[in-house]
Amino acid sequence: MGLGGCIILIAAGAILTFATDWDMQGVNLDLVGIILMIVGLIGVSTFSSIARRRRVVVPPTTPVIDEEGRQRRDF
Repeated sequence: MGLGGCIILIAAGAILTFATDWDMQGVNLDLVGIILMIVGLIGVSTFSSIARRRRVVVPPTTPVIDEEGRQRRDF
């Protein structure tokens, strides 16, 4: 599930919790909405931690030479 799916879960849970007043026998829609929001938040945090790990910093392939002809290593 991507970031979009997580945001949709949070939105659907918020709609069920705060914007509806349906009464279904045997189902508490407020609780279902809260569960959907929690699952969406867990998904967002998991997605962001995985996306943070995927970032790879590649050093430049060409060396930086200063004015005196020495190679610099301050990148």
